Amino acid sequence: METIPFHKPFIGKEEQEAVLRVLNSGWLTTGIEALSFEKEFCQFLLENGSFQKSPVTKELFCLAVNSATSGLHLALEALGIGPGDAVLLPSYTFTACAETIRYLGAEAVFVDIGEDSYNINACELEKAIRAHTNNNSRNTLKAIIAVHFGGLPCEMTEINSIAQSHNLAVIEDTAHAFPAETPQGWAGTLGDIGVFSFYATKTITTGEGGMVLSSNAELARRISLMRNHGIDRSVWNRYTDTAASWYYEVIAPGFKYNMPDIAAALGRVQLGRAMDLLAKRISIAQCYDSAFKDSSVIIPPFPGGARHLYTIRLKQTDRRDAFIESLRSRGIGASVHFIPLHIMPYYRERYGLKPEDFPRSLQRYKETVSLPLWPGMSNEQIDRVIEAVLLLK
Repeated sequence: METIPFHKPFIGKEEQEAVLRVLNSGWLTTGIEALSFEKEFCQFLLENGSFQKSPVTKELFCLAVNSATSGLHLALEALGIGPGDAVLLPSYTFTACAETIRYLGAEAVFVDIGEDSYNINACELEKAIRAHTNNNSRNTLKAIIAVHFGGLPCEMTEINSIAQSHNLAVIEDTAHAFPAETPQGWAGTLGDIGVFSFYATKTITTGEGGMVLSSNAELARRISLMRNHGIDRSVWNRYTDTAASWYYEVIAPGFKYNMPDIAAALGRVQLGRAMDLLAKRISIAQCYDSAFKDSSVIIPPFPGGARHLYTIRLKQTDRRDAFIESLRSRGIGASVHFIPLHIMPYYRERYGLKPEDFPRSLQRYKETVSLPLWPGMSNEQIDRVIEAVLLLK
């Protein structure tokens, strides 16, 4: 029996040819492909969707990096986050959000998710801010990381309003949410900085990679500098500029976070397919929605967004692990998104947290299963997943 993987990248001849073009060019690291990918990513966001409808022209700066984790680190560093500071984020997310806060010596302040959502909740956000203030913490709240879980954008209008009232910066973790549109614009363009992921499982992929986006020129300059060792000239500029091409200055202790041209070439082709790949994801998700709507499993609470994940919830939480194993025995891959960070040993012990401290995140973890959802799935594969879920429900 053929195994249906949880995910399989949608890679075609054009992607292969793009990578071979770079391999044959003699230039493999950050260069013209990465620069073109940044420009085309900005153009995509500015020329499609809500930006076209808006009377306000928004300048965007897009900076390619080697992972979304690097992007989060750069975003926090650019905002001046450091020792003595604290950053709000959902417990229901991947460890990259919290670990990058710790890289800088700052502290993570976890927030629960909404009652019918997987996203950070505005009421819980206000509650966390009040609790932090009332506890007279020595750490000053400086920012919020809003994670767009599964491709569904957070309620950014409410989050931005809270941020403004408390003088907090907003970073959008848009790893799951490209391309996801809201009435205000694309997810990732609505806070101070947006961070996108092009990891192998994401909606478009470069294998490993990411993009950091901001409309703030000062933040963009800092991110651009720090992603390349704090050197004042890019490697592409140094090797192609005939005037003093060898000379550069280190003006900050930066990082090695640039995206190579091999990855960028793959990303450019994937970017050109983005809306078609989204349509395929939506079609598969709609098949699942239709099949499961009257079953005993709870379907995702959102019909829109980028449909990166298709998460069902089991009403009998004690059966979740057995359910996943039963799917696997039938040749169907499944996963769990996410194990809440507040029950992870490091964060549990550092902050003295208990599982019940974030009850919605804990409950969602216990009942959630992520099903296969990738653009190349055949009708037969979709039907097999549906049949197995309905049989095991």
